[in-house]
Amino acid sequence: MTKIGTWIRHIGEMVYFRMATNISKDVLMLMLERMWRIRHFELKVIEVYGAGEFVGAAHPYIGEEAVAVGACAAMRDTDYIAGNHRSHGHPIAKGANLSKAMAEIYGRIDGYCKGKGGSMHLADFSVGILGESGIVASSVPVATGAALAAKLQGKDFISAVFFGDGASNQGACHESMNLASVWKLPVIFICENNQYAVTTSYRDTVSADHISDRAQAYNMPGVLVDGQDAIAMYEATVQAVERARSGQGPTLIEALTYRFEEHSLGLEKIRKSEYREESEIDEWRLRDPLDLLITNIVESGTATRAECDAISDKANAAVEEAVEFARNSPFPDESELYKDMFSSEMPVV
Repeated sequence: MTKIGTWIRHIGEMVYFRMATNISKDVLMLMLERMWRIRHFELKVIEVYGAGEFVGAAHPYIGEEAVAVGACAAMRDTDYIAGNHRSHGHPIAKGANLSKAMAEIYGRIDGYCKGKGGSMHLADFSVGILGESGIVASSVPVATGAALAAKLQGKDFISAVFFGDGASNQGACHESMNLASVWKLPVIFICENNQYAVTTSYRDTVSADHISDRAQAYNMPGVLVDGQDAIAMYEATVQAVERARSGQGPTLIEALTYRFEEHSLGLEKIRKSEYREESEIDEWRLRDPLDLLITNIVESGTATRAECDAISDKANAAVEEAVEFARNSPFPDESELYKDMFSSEMPVV
């Protein structure tokens, strides 16, 4: 077991303190593996998008890997998560199949949604992935509903939802947090505050100093976490999971993080508007979540840098296999067009 300290700020106490949690080598290396899988996956998505191999939107998760991975490492496979339009990192952090995820992005039949959902709609109930959505904040009530199901059915699972700083201003988000607190539902609200909603700084749209400050209005803990630190995310989520599973209700975790790339592929030219300075991006890159975790692992004696590099190589190979799988998967047949719908097939006119 490795004893590592990290900084977490509990809003209610308004103080910083250093935690020291015993984290097994298996958990640390699992987190590193999944973070590398996300990083290599996203880099490959950017590459093949640039080559014109698939069409549609894709929102890179590069720079934010520690948030989803740290949180999901603290949960069980039988627990549920829901995510947002920046949607590749969350499923991979929960253990999604890379080949099915890549095939879905390519719009192929072997994808998670038979190629009909694309980048923003990945789901796999077998590992607790309720799905992602391109509609801002729409996944928040979905995860809250799953938590309500757990309580009504007396089931031992919890749910967590990832949403952005922009989504934190949506009514669906506030309504969900209010009801979750009233009913003491086993749900964790994880706000990935990556600083910008497309091009608008959260400082211009959020009335509170921190999004996690809003938790006080809903009578739940609000925790501000260094979102670049996977261990900090893990520690904060462990506490939130214990609270949820013991019937004490929800927690709002704000992970202060940063997206290294633009909001979406194809929007690179927006940077010319200078809504953020290159120096700001460079400064955040100095706190790359992968570098921070590797440093913690190596300096604590948990593993060598060579072992960490080997995990990166393995993850990269898995991503390359996923791309070949997607390229070789056929497109859905026309007969699939009206299948998998809530209503029956469209009538023939």
